[in-house]
Amino acid sequence: VSGHAGLGNFALFFMLLMVLHRFILDKLIKGFQQKVWPGVQNIYERIVTWSLKGWRPVGLLFSTILLLILSFVFTAIRAPKVVFFPKSDPNFVYVYVTLPIGTDVAYTDSITHIVEDRVYKVVGDSNTLVSSIISNVAIGATDPTDGDRTTAPNKGKVSVSFVEFAKRKGQSTAVYLDKIREAVKGIPGAEITVDQERNGPPVGKPISIEIYGDDFTELANASNGIKRYLDSLQIGGVEELKSDLQNNKPELVVDIDRERANREGIFTGQIGSEMRTAVYGKEVSKFRDDNDDYPIMLRMVESQRNDIDALLNMKITYRDMTTFGIRQVPLSSVAKVHYQNTYGGIKRKNQKRLITLSSNVLNGYNPNEVVANVTAAIEKFPKPDAVVVKMAGEQEDQKESQDFLQLAMLISVGLIFMTLMLQFNSISKTMLIISEVVLSLIGVLLGFSIFKMEISIVMTGVGIVALAGIVVRNGILLVEFTDLLREQGMETKQAIIQAGKTRMTPVILTATATMLGLVPLAVGFNIDFESLFTHFDPHIYFGGDNVAFWGPLSWTMIFGLGFATFLTLILVPAMYLISDNMKKRAVKILEHLDLPPFLKYVPFFTLICMLFVKRDVYKEVEQ
Repeated sequence: VSGHAGLGNFALFFMLLMVLHRFILDKLIKGFQQKVWPGVQNIYERIVTWSLKGWRPVGLLFSTILLLILSFVFTAIRAPKVVFFPKSDPNFVYVYVTLPIGTDVAYTDSITHIVEDRVYKVVGDSNTLVSSIISNVAIGATDPTDGDRTTAPNKGKVSVSFVEFAKRKGQSTAVYLDKIREAVKGIPGAEITVDQERNGPPVGKPISIEIYGDDFTELANASNGIKRYLDSLQIGGVEELKSDLQNNKPELVVDIDRERANREGIFTGQIGSEMRTAVYGKEVSKFRDDNDDYPIMLRMVESQRNDIDALLNMKITYRDMTTFGIRQVPLSSVAKVHYQNTYGGIKRKNQKRLITLSSNVLNGYNPNEVVANVTAAIEKFPKPDAVVVKMAGEQEDQKESQDFLQLAMLISVGLIFMTLMLQFNSISKTMLIISEVVLSLIGVLLGFSIFKMEISIVMTGVGIVALAGIVVRNGILLVEFTDLLREQGMETKQAIIQAGKTRMTPVILTATATMLGLVPLAVGFNIDFESLFTHFDPHIYFGGDNVAFWGPLSWTMIFGLGFATFLTLILVPAMYLISDNMKKRAVKILEHLDLPPFLKYVPFFTLICMLFVKRDVYKEVEQ
């Protein structure tokens, strides 16, 4: 019933819109089109006419170029935060617990339970923002950013899930991230990391230091030294540096007395095979039924294979090659057992041994600034010549994304250049329109700097590439119509003015429609239309995950288009007139120099002549 009521209300809403348009909006629109808009066009005509007199076009062009330079300087002074990917309030908070290798799963579970109790004390038992708290031990407890998906009995994880953004009533969940970090500190023997879910493509941690070398002992010493050095500096924003070097893995070494084993006629391979069979088992046959085959494994019972003394008393059966008889000797007669620690694993990257130091960045700190401080500190650390240290993780992915976006921008501008050359068959008009793309960066830089908004490498870069298409389209409208009016016999300056006055309507409509359409995405405006027409409750709220993700892209296009509209309507006419005057002067100079006809149409030679021709020739041409 509610669905039918919603459809009925929706139809009634459209009928009211039609009635509103028929009796009110139609008159307002006609009045605007017949009175207000012509007045705006006349004002614009007077502005363009004024800007095209004398040396004003040149002054306008150089002022805009100067503004571009100042916008970069202003951005450097204001220093808005630059991030790789925008980050929103966490929907999930993960607490990763790592104990020494070999820890029993029951002990890991007890430590995870302590962490879980501390998390409950932070969020409370009846917190309306929390949807659930789930704990994992061994299975599904690894950090995905480490690239390790194995089941580890020494690892645990506590996951805090928050309700969706619309139900939070404006409360931030980021505060719980810091509170949980403080609450879970101080558990002896446990490495604890607190992080939120990752938005965007999978990347490494914000701080990731890769240490390469050939000698693993020297590499381990260098990594430990760098870790102690950075910890002593207490760089702001670093949560806690963690090393992926595992050098405390317990190991049981069976040391064979080779001389005694040879005297008995036992080979080391035979001893190893017997021990493997005793511990891991050996397939001796298969049991078959109607559905499947089941392996039959031969090995010691569980109580014996987990008992060191029982393994040492295991009989090694072999044939004595002297008497050709069957003999049995206990393993303890030819081998001894001792305990030691060893490396849990050795990682390689591009055939180089690797140890990684990594850490998250605390809330309120900019990852790029923290990484810059860490990088500056590492450069001062005295390290062996055989050890190479470099920053990786998110910074490496950020650099790759920057390079890709720069290449994408160059390719897009190149394609635009080719298309414009095919359309206009003129380098000057092509460069005129493409210069709009570069100068539109003024609006982007000033917008982000004035409001001190975060600049996302990925989303802002994509927004600039998308902005180029709209800016070029508006420039084509103006230049093409100016050429059309000139072909009909209109004088150049008058054609520029009339083309701007005529084409300002589609230019402003395109820019305004795009900017207004992006505003809800930029501010995170959310409305539930189904609830609006069914229960007359729109559930309006601002923010959410989408605004954190798409906001930088939207603001990039809004700021860029706002300034690009000025470029199209004011600067493009000025640059068109400058280009046309330069062409006319170049033709006069070339005619005066009496050059061969084919050289007069070479653009590069034309430019050289304009730059280096004698001043008296200019004066003579002007006279």
